[in-house]
Amino acid sequence: MTAASPVAVRVRVPATSANLGPAFDCAGLALTCYDIVEFAATGSGLAVEMTGEGADRLPRDESHLVVRAFRTACDVLGWHPPGLAVTADNRIPQGRGMGSSAAAVVAGLVGAWALCPDVGHLDTDTVLRLATELEGHPDNVAACLLGGATLSWMAPEGARAARLEVHPDVVPVLLVPEATLSTHLARGLLPDAVPHGDAAANSGRAALLVHALTTDPDLLLEATQDRLHQQQRTSGMPGSLALIDRFRAAGHAAVVSGAGPSVLVLGRRPAEELTTTIGALAASGWTVLPLEVDAHGACVVDEAAQVSSR
Repeated sequence: MTAASPVAVRVRVPATSANLGPAFDCAGLALTCYDIVEFAATGSGLAVEMTGEGADRLPRDESHLVVRAFRTACDVLGWHPPGLAVTADNRIPQGRGMGSSAAAVVAGLVGAWALCPDVGHLDTDTVLRLATELEGHPDNVAACLLGGATLSWMAPEGARAARLEVHPDVVPVLLVPEATLSTHLARGLLPDAVPHGDAAANSGRAALLVHALTTDPDLLLEATQDRLHQQQRTSGMPGSLALIDRFRAAGHAAVVSGAGPSVLVLGRRPAEELTTTIGALAASGWTVLPLEVDAHGACVVDEAAQVSSR
């Protein structure tokens, strides 16, 4: 009896929060909010179905980001199914700094690897490199792929990343507004140069952030202080920065989640008490999402169908 060959696989990819304050474009955190995407090999054509976030506005053709990533992986693997069906249940808020595009890219790449016959394991180094090329930077895709907290950087051979085990007492709480903000617009608000003093201050806080996340969460408030990018984006998300100022004045480690406009608070257990406190401080129009750190990253949750030969 030979090994079974899947004809459909289901991939789960987590939301992510990047930057985490001072570690701009370098750090990411995987969160327990997920998109689940099923990929099925078919006889011909392309069929894309979606529910949840973006179902009423995302394309259903080859331009869909999940499909583009899947095709990119197939080119690398040297395998192309005659037809493809993609079914996505999107739970990650889109356009709010929670890594929805990174999740789409990683889902497509991992889906292709899982569905491709005769591929024994996921090549995370190659997937990270391809995901970074599609996404433009590695901070969100690294956390989405590897789980936990990640540090990422660019090397001559492409993107690389290291995974950190987050201290078990760390609890993330997201505050998600109704409004959206594009990453392109948020990046356009940043100056081309920064003062040396601000760069030095952020370098020190980014180093402290690693220690706070992994060893001493009591230092998270100091470790998440930023001088490079958050205040510079105030005009694009004034409500987010006002909320962050309110939280930090009350002693909570609050930062812009990715490019915003969502706000991430990194606190300590008990989670219920933290969520209640954050909810009481939050302004109207913000949804409070109590989450956990996702430790696993992107994964194939099951084979939706398979065939075997004897």
